[in-house]
Amino acid sequence: MRHLRVIRRLVMFLAIIVGGAAAYFARDLLLPLVLAFVLGLTLRPIVRYLERRNVPASLTATVLVGCVIGAIASGVYFLSGPVSHWLDTAPQIGQELSRKLADLRSPVDAVVQASEQVEILTDGGGNSGVQKVVVQQPGLLSRAADNLVSTLTTAGLTMVLLLFLLSSGTLFYEKLIAIMPTLSDKKKALRVVYDIESEVSRYLLTITAINIAMGAVVAVAMAATGMPNPVLWGVAAAILNFIPYLGALAGLAMISIVSLLSFSTLGQAIVPPLLYLVCHIVEGQFLTPIIVGRRLELNSVAILITLAVWGWLWGIVGAVLAVPLLVCIKVFCDNFEELAGFGEFLSASPPRHASEEEESPAPVVGK
Repeated sequence: MRHLRVIRRLVMFLAIIVGGAAAYFARDLLLPLVLAFVLGLTLRPIVRYLERRNVPASLTATVLVGCVIGAIASGVYFLSGPVSHWLDTAPQIGQELSRKLADLRSPVDAVVQASEQVEILTDGGGNSGVQKVVVQQPGLLSRAADNLVSTLTTAGLTMVLLLFLLSSGTLFYEKLIAIMPTLSDKKKALRVVYDIESEVSRYLLTITAINIAMGAVVAVAMAATGMPNPVLWGVAAAILNFIPYLGALAGLAMISIVSLLSFSTLGQAIVPPLLYLVCHIVEGQFLTPIIVGRRLELNSVAILITLAVWGWLWGIVGAVLAVPLLVCIKVFCDNFEELAGFGEFLSASPPRHASEEEESPAPVVGK
């Protein structure tokens, strides 16, 4: 038995390594699949609710996918102007930021000069006979074009897969029940699938609503303080809020830089990032725990590890998908006794000991 446990752990470790390698090298294929799966879990209860009222699943799926595409296209259209303006004025922004931070540049300049001297020494004392090999990197326009094509391909494949997943109705559940050998296995598989779908959908819809409200509050706050393009900051806050911890830090850093450039005095420049920080504290410490509840509250260590892994594998999109995938894993583990230990590790609630369970009073029937 001891050797079997060791072999099982080695097999699990190798499976994790192989899965990580597959996720990294096959990300162009797996990323649309995972995106469609997460969106399908989120929107599936809406399709089922309307299907019970004699609305065809294909019609509901088409309308929902159309709404998602319309929302993305509208956001890109309305935000393209402010974003292009910031990109065009990037050199002036750098010069203005350098001028306002001139008092803090003296230690940095000393480090830069020291690094330049070290580079001169390592180059062989400026020997002109030494040939240098420089690898030419692709230009900014070519990289932007490649990223745009890849993004459009991923988005198009995701929407097509999402349309088929939502319009298939209960076909997936029927296939799942058909392959199960016994009636008890069929019931258990169906219960697990419905539990995962219900919990993940409720979590994602709730978090999405909270993030939209968060973006609206941030936009109003930025407009009240006189920040340029407040709608852009509201949308950025809503999107970045899907990434725990790191998203709030990135938004705070960007607002701090733009605020420092937009206002003449330090007292005025500190107000927008301070309001942004207050909004995130209220949302993260009070609003989200009350609305979402303790059942799906996740361990902060597990969240950071998952963010690091998926961010390394799939970039920003992987960081956005990290927490939804972690919620799926936790709900899946909660439905199997063999994986209950790992599900308990992912939970943020303190573990209940056996003595506490024995001392807890039994529920009163009918009360």
